[in-house]
Amino acid sequence: MASKNFTYFLMDDVPNGRVKCTFANWTGVAYRIPRIDLNKCKDRPDLQQSGIYFLFGIDEVTDEQVVYVGQADVRKNGSGLLGRLIEHRNKLESDYWTEAVVFTTKDKDNWLGATEISWLENHFCTLAKNAKRYVIKNNNEPAAGKPTEEEISDLEEFAKNAAIIMGVLSHRVFEPKAIQKTENDSVVTDIVKPQIYEINTNKDNNNKGVNVKGCETSDGFVLFKGGKIKLEVAESLRYSIKRLRDTLADKYDKEGILLEDLLMRSPNEAANFATGYPVNAQIYWKTPDGVTLKDFTSMD
Repeated sequence: MASKNFTYFLMDDVPNGRVKCTFANWTGVAYRIPRIDLNKCKDRPDLQQSGIYFLFGIDEVTDEQVVYVGQADVRKNGSGLLGRLIEHRNKLESDYWTEAVVFTTKDKDNWLGATEISWLENHFCTLAKNAKRYVIKNNNEPAAGKPTEEEISDLEEFAKNAAIIMGVLSHRVFEPKAIQKTENDSVVTDIVKPQIYEINTNKDNNNKGVNVKGCETSDGFVLFKGGKIKLEVAESLRYSIKRLRDTLADKYDKEGILLEDLLMRSPNEAANFATGYPVNAQIYWKTPDGVTLKDFTSMD
């Protein structure tokens, strides 16, 4: 596995302040800037340049994580990235965000022109929408521009490094909740295929039971889209699971079919959510070969 030399610089000497991120031998640079610290950035020339920015926050109504993906062209507002962020800060409709992450270049001759930042904005918006971790605040689909194939090659490398940095900054906006790939899927090149588990009680319940699949991930357990959960819930089911069922009621149809991947905090929460009953997840989740989660995870 390839390694990267990464620099994470605390600009204000506090963990929740401004952060500057770079890779060795990379022309790009990233900044994490809390909304309240924008005025501290007025002396940074690279933030007067063109680039891409992300505004992160929480929706006041739904408590969901939200993000806005934008571009800043120095020729449009005269002050590049920082000027664009200040414009957002001063707009009432942009009151949701608390933190910005921006990407530009270290060199004075910034190569991110109008075509390049349009391509990056479109690329990042598409990745974020496909990942489905954040609600995307963009009202319109960004245009991709028309870079040459040589330019696209450079932009893809820039975007790859930017995505890594975004993960380091704890914004997993580009990472799908789970990776459902087949053996023949060419995208699976350097990805470890997750162990799939299932709960299937249909055979004993005339197809009125549970038939779901999922996998463990680094941030929980994912129930896969297309699985069938039981709509009825037992009185003994924990209140938190009942409330979760109500909260996610629009994520499954009247037959109990999941309309999208659902990220749960643990295998136990996922099993209880799917069955509508307080079950032992370590025994209920099984591999396609019938090995329980408990036995599988205890194997050498």
